Amino acid sequence: MDRGDIEEAGEEDFPRLGGGRYRPVVAHDRAVIEMSSVEPGSSSSPTLKNIKVVTPGELGGGGREGPRLEDGVNGHQKESKLELFGFDSLVNILGLKSMTGEQVAAPSSPRDGEDISITQGHPKPALKMGTMMGVFVPCLQNILGIIYYIRFTWIVGMAGIGQSLVLVLLCGLCTFLTTISLSAIATNGAMKGGGPYYLIGRALGPEVGISIGLCFFLGNAVAGALYVLGAVETFLKAFPAAGIFRETITKVNGTAVAEPIQSPNSHDLQIYGIVVTILLCFIVFGGVKMINRVAPAFLIPVLLSIFCIFIGIFLAKTDDPDTGITGLRFKSFRDNWSSAYQMTNNAGIPDPTGGTYWTFNDLVGLFFPAVTGIMAGSNRSSSLKDTQRSIPVGTLAATLTTTSLYVISVLFFGAVATRDKLLTDRLLTATVAWPWPVIVHVGIILSTLGAALQSLTGAPRLLAAIANDDILPILNYFKVADTSEPHIATLFTALICIGCVVIGNLDLITPTVTMFYLLCYSGVNLSCFLLDLLDAPSWRPRWKYHHWSLSFVGAALCIVIMFLISWSFTVVAIALASLIYKYVGLKGKAGDWGDGFKSAYFQLALRSLRSLGANQVHPKNWYPIPLVFCRPWGQLPENVPCHPKLADFANCMKKKGRGMSIFVDILDGDYYECAEEAKEACNKLATYIEYKRCEGVAEIVVAPNMTEGFRGIIQTMGLGNLKPNIVVMRYPEIWRRENLTEIPSTFVGIINDCITANKAVVIIKGLDEWPNEYQRQYGTIDLYWIVRDGGLMLLLSQLLLTKESFESCKIQLFCIAEEDSDAEALKADVKKFLYDLRMQAEVIVVTMKSWDIRSEGNSKEDSLEAFDAAQRRISDYLGEIKSQGSTPRLANGKAMVVNEQQVEKFLYTMLKLNSTILSYSRMAAVVLVSLPPPPLNHPAYFYMEYMDLLVENVPRMLIVRGYHRDVVTLFT
Repeated sequence: MDRGDIEEAGEEDFPRLGGGRYRPVVAHDRAVIEMSSVEPGSSSSPTLKNIKVVTPGELGGGGREGPRLEDGVNGHQKESKLELFGFDSLVNILGLKSMTGEQVAAPSSPRDGEDISITQGHPKPALKMGTMMGVFVPCLQNILGIIYYIRFTWIVGMAGIGQSLVLVLLCGLCTFLTTISLSAIATNGAMKGGGPYYLIGRALGPEVGISIGLCFFLGNAVAGALYVLGAVETFLKAFPAAGIFRETITKVNGTAVAEPIQSPNSHDLQIYGIVVTILLCFIVFGGVKMINRVAPAFLIPVLLSIFCIFIGIFLAKTDDPDTGITGLRFKSFRDNWSSAYQMTNNAGIPDPTGGTYWTFNDLVGLFFPAVTGIMAGSNRSSSLKDTQRSIPVGTLAATLTTTSLYVISVLFFGAVATRDKLLTDRLLTATVAWPWPVIVHVGIILSTLGAALQSLTGAPRLLAAIANDDILPILNYFKVADTSEPHIATLFTALICIGCVVIGNLDLITPTVTMFYLLCYSGVNLSCFLLDLLDAPSWRPRWKYHHWSLSFVGAALCIVIMFLISWSFTVVAIALASLIYKYVGLKGKAGDWGDGFKSAYFQLALRSLRSLGANQVHPKNWYPIPLVFCRPWGQLPENVPCHPKLADFANCMKKKGRGMSIFVDILDGDYYECAEEAKEACNKLATYIEYKRCEGVAEIVVAPNMTEGFRGIIQTMGLGNLKPNIVVMRYPEIWRRENLTEIPSTFVGIINDCITANKAVVIIKGLDEWPNEYQRQYGTIDLYWIVRDGGLMLLLSQLLLTKESFESCKIQLFCIAEEDSDAEALKADVKKFLYDLRMQAEVIVVTMKSWDIRSEGNSKEDSLEAFDAAQRRISDYLGEIKSQGSTPRLANGKAMVVNEQQVEKFLYTMLKLNSTILSYSRMAAVVLVSLPPPPLNHPAYFYMEYMDLLVENVPRMLIVRGYHRDVVTLFT
């Protein structure tokens, strides 16, 4: 190719890289080196500065000049090598970024002399956090909260040390196993925002992900109210004078020393709770930078207060038993070892006349929020520098730290005070703290505010991540850009939190939070269980300490704890998740995330295929797998890739919609030139099949001609026993047109290929008149059973009766007998056969005495005219071939030998059968008749003449040929 060729090349000569057709690399095709025309030996001899590399994309995109290579040989060699692969270096580098899901703008051609920068024009990256501030601190703040300070000592007094240890270890084991599963999924690739929702959704599908994700969002929002109420309650107990309304006084009964216990008024809790929630929202609106600055200020006093509690336990008085503080005594440890479940009033104070009796199951629901919060780090996954390192390390460290703290606290609390003191002093942690109780009060307030802050930070980001996936249109209001703060989602979360604060009762809120958290934890465990069990090639987590059995135990433990706490709350939580799941399935957009269920279906299909083996399927288990040949034999409307009624007929071959159809078409041409066109055609055909509500798959094959393409399809389509067993196609009623002379040989070739490949054949005549599912048919379904076909024709008639359009029809079975003496015996045998097959049909025997045309030919002039016309056309066809001066040959190359008597016999047989059909079945809803195989030595044109005589004047007919096996059986 010279310079002139390049200048004259258009877009059709050089396809663009970003679209159009793709061709393999050939010489002088992909990279064209243009050199200046200079005379040899002149002063301006060609140098590397005179060389310009012109890429196909530049030639096809308007003739813009590409970058000149001014820097010597190295740059030129690099460009040339990359051009051979069809990409330039900038596109290749940016292509790696696109694999991580980042949106990268298409590169523009740089000007001469400019440096290429792949970061130019990109927004400045947002602030990212590490393991400590991004995961460990949020998890620690969420876990160490109100339950530990104002409920934990009461739990030890009620359940005793022994059962309290069981309680802590049970809940800790649940969160520990969930952390293991979370670590495995989080380290299996890049993770976007959304935390557990992102993990569950990508593992179990969008419906499950959104249903559990929204429940988890509600749990986080409600947990924020729980922490706010705990902070306000502690503040009002520490400073009673701050209360606006009068406090509630509760008399203590059933204790050694009865004394009044004061509780804050519920209206004070509501007013202060709303104010605190609004203040926390202002901090959250400040963004990640503001939260990072505030978080340590909340956490450090909390850790200091815990340190003061343990110092106070070791320094507790041992000589003042009236206060209930005994110091670390073995006697107290022994007395508090066993449980003391009893009746209490609404404030949790022991009272024989109280309305609440506590059990171990109730304490599980009360304590479990003290171990939740392990998702606080993953909720902020979009703000982490390295999710695959930070989430496992930070979450596991926080889980082990807090569980160890709880176990140690159970032992020390049980040994430092009497049971009465444990049950009546709601702030025992402040009572024993050193040097002043106010330190614990401050620690409680800041710990609960810190946990509330983390909940109000994680919940909006979770909701925004669900909205950004664009599955539910109703959530579009909460969408945010990647670097933006979810302000609308934060406001919505604050409103939910305020609504729960108005309720003002911690014991009503904690079971709700617990169920939502447990539902999320079970989803994470099930996700890891499914991914680990399937072990797809893409499952390669960096976190190696996991196993499917651990995830299964974790999921089962979550579900058991849910029912232990409250079966009614469990049912409500699962029902809510199910309603969201159903709503997403109805209203949500399709999202293909490569979830684990798809992998499970694939594994199940492989196992089922292997279990079927290569042996023939028993007739009891036989299903029709039609290969629907979409060649229209004519013109279809624009944008309609398949005859509309073919999908309707394919549905008629399935019982209650069960079964699979394979829709295929052949694209004539060269594969390299038509590859993109074939993909587009396949997508259109698949979309059309889905629109017609037909379960099936679409395939487009590119081949030099239809014959070669169909032979490739019939040999290779399908796997094992899931290969198609019936070929369905339309009868080519337009084959006589002058420009369609290739149809007879193609049509007959397809039938012969099906017979050779041992495939059944169903040919539909009158496809335009085939009824859809709403057009009810009346009359009969008439079967003309001529040869043994394995019962396929009988089975098809039964399948038609299962459809609404044919359910009002009755079956008539016409048996063709050559002699009258065979009629009665044949009828009796067929009736018995149908009875054993559980099929209802009226049996009619029709005899055909002789092949002699003279016996009955003179009685019907129209039949003779059709017969004579067919004979005349066959004679003209033979004369045309002989006039060419060569020996007439068949499609397979063999010499054609015409036996006029045999041709006349075939014509008359078809004519006789057609007249019989018209006599008995002119008003039938559909006629089924056996398909005669093409005679070996007859041209395809002759066979089409035979078939035309058979289908003449029959409006709707199925021409059926079985294969060498039974598809129905007499046995159960």
